[in-house]
Amino acid sequence: MNFVTPEGFFALPLAGTAEERAELAHSFVRELYSRGDETIWTPAAPYFEAIAEYLSDSGLAYSALGLFSTDDGGVVQCAFTVAAVRTDQTDPEIAAQGILATLSSDPLNDARWMDLPCGPAISCVTLRELSLNPAITADGQPKKLLTGQIEAHVPFPTGPYTAVFTLHTASTEYWGEFCDGTVAILRTVSFPTLEGDEG
Repeated sequence: MNFVTPEGFFALPLAGTAEERAELAHSFVRELYSRGDETIWTPAAPYFEAIAEYLSDSGLAYSALGLFSTDDGGVVQCAFTVAAVRTDQTDPEIAAQGILATLSSDPLNDARWMDLPCGPAISCVTLRELSLNPAITADGQPKKLLTGQIEAHVPFPTGPYTAVFTLHTASTEYWGEFCDGTVAILRTVSFPTLEGDEG
């Protein structure tokens, strides 16, 4: 499976071994904090190395932080992950119908059918309001935080797997932009056939 993320996404080093992750974590923090120096990079690298190890153990195939400048000089962010989940269904249409039925059963989900260039997919949008403990807020008062998640399930046309793309953000004031960006990524998804495969 292939897909393309736009500028602003910084892929975490989900390499195969701990040594590779450690090495790549140092490169990652230098790219993420390109205006920083060793005082930022040195303590940050082990943190992102640990996150990458946890995410690798969770079965993720791709994980990235999205950082984007706003017109007023601020920054909004998101977390973006991709996993491939084994299923019992090899027909993408049937798999998508089953996913839609399952996700639609939760009234908090906004689940919809999507027709992508690579085939059928199901999107699922969920907004949740979280209560923040006063101990972690700037003024010591309880606060509410609205978070949003976009999940897209794309059945493989080449085998019994479904790709699950997830974007999560607390920057919901830019929700429309995140939705548009996710759709743009999904439209790049492709499943190249192996050399010698027919069809």
